[in-house]
Amino acid sequence: MASLPGNPSHMNKEGFVQPSSYLRPRGQSQPMPHAEPESAIERGQRIGLQRIRDFLKIRTSYDVLPLSFRLIIFDTALLVKRSLAILIQNGIVSAPLWDSKTSSFAGLLTTSDYLNLIQYYWQNPEQVQKIDQFRLNSLRDIEKAIGVQPLETVSIHPQRPLYEACRRMLESRARRMPLVDVDDETKRAMVVSVVTQYRILKFVAVNVPETKLLRKPLKHLKLGTYKNLETARMESSVFEVIHQLVNNSISSVPILNSDGVVTNVFEAVDVITLIKGGVYDDLNLNVGEALQKRSEVREYLYGRYSSGVMLTVTQDFPGIYTCSIDDRLDTVFDTIRKSRVHRLVVVDEDNRLVGILTLSDILEYILLEGEGDDAKSE
Repeated sequence: MASLPGNPSHMNKEGFVQPSSYLRPRGQSQPMPHAEPESAIERGQRIGLQRIRDFLKIRTSYDVLPLSFRLIIFDTALLVKRSLAILIQNGIVSAPLWDSKTSSFAGLLTTSDYLNLIQYYWQNPEQVQKIDQFRLNSLRDIEKAIGVQPLETVSIHPQRPLYEACRRMLESRARRMPLVDVDDETKRAMVVSVVTQYRILKFVAVNVPETKLLRKPLKHLKLGTYKNLETARMESSVFEVIHQLVNNSISSVPILNSDGVVTNVFEAVDVITLIKGGVYDDLNLNVGEALQKRSEVREYLYGRYSSGVMLTVTQDFPGIYTCSIDDRLDTVFDTIRKSRVHRLVVVDEDNRLVGILTLSDILEYILLEGEGDDAKSE
């Protein structure tokens, strides 16, 4: 009988190899490290995120729309001054654009486009007399002149999965997206509506009960922006804040006092109020004076919700929502479900600025966090 291969030390007295010693590496053996067991909070967080993604994949963009809504579309030949008046009259901040010459969707007009126009006016003061004659189809020339990103032209079919719409939003950094269908008879594109990040997240908050499982605090999620924050003071000029908004592609700037306490937030939509009627003189105001133009009323301070999120709001203004780094994502979703939230200002116990949590941050987290990890059994 032939002898079995291996070191004699691996054999027992009968001459057979001992499997355990044969497989063990030579030298001193090391115990295999044990993986840390998944905590109940981590498991809940993982399941909650998966339920949200599953929900977004089976629902369409059309499902997000309310039963009744109105849609205002601007022809690209419309005067910029006239478009501004229509936005203000209807209480909206964006509108799809339509090129009547080509019968095609031409992008989405947002407050950023008006900020670009103001930047152009600031850089070319000799052109101020011509601004009233600018039409929407000239905005691309203005964008090129000041070197900013062009009009948002991303869109999606209303019957595509909502998950796809969210991914496309993240890739394009768009905060809202037109839903574009094709007319069965003419075979031409037609704009159905516009879906926003807020409407999507509220749709999730209302329809996915597993958002209650997202109990990790913000400080453990690396969620939001906490460094190199753009801020301003009440004494800052409106033009200065507009430069901050445009140059950093952001939609708001927190207003701080001398102690770093958050006293207000200047938003891109505040600029619309200042230039209504095509008058640009109010752009020479400081931030404090400009914020008085919102509604000329005093601010009201509401108490904290059970979720811990605080709201400061003025009449006709959605308000300032604050939270701490110890607040959890389930409480944020609860606030989104109850109120019209566009961002949360993260503050400490003394209301000093710590960071900014945007809807884009939340959307990116629920779509991408741990997406590449191997699936775990529940």
